[in-house]
Amino acid sequence: MKYNRNVYQALMMISQFGINMLVPIFICSFVGMFFDWRFGTSFWTVVLFFCGALAGFTNVFRFAKKIYETPAVTRRRRPKEHSGGEEDKQV
Repeated sequence: MKYNRNVYQALMMISQFGINMLVPIFICSFVGMFFDWRFGTSFWTVVLFFCGALAGFTNVFRFAKKIYETPAVTRRRRPKEHSGGEEDKQV
């Protein structure tokens, strides 16, 4: 069974979106829980959770921006295809 390469690329992009979003949230939340445990406070988890969410949204935005800019650049660099019409013939 042969699968289309585009399917794998799409699954890879979806996975990268998820990883780019979840990793900063988990890291900041665990650091916040550690700070709360270490200092006996109860607000660092919430504050750092929102900082992680902001960082995750920033990562996803940058990744999406890079994905949507790349095809436009490659389209401009593609050489023009000639149709072989009258304008291509020299007199």
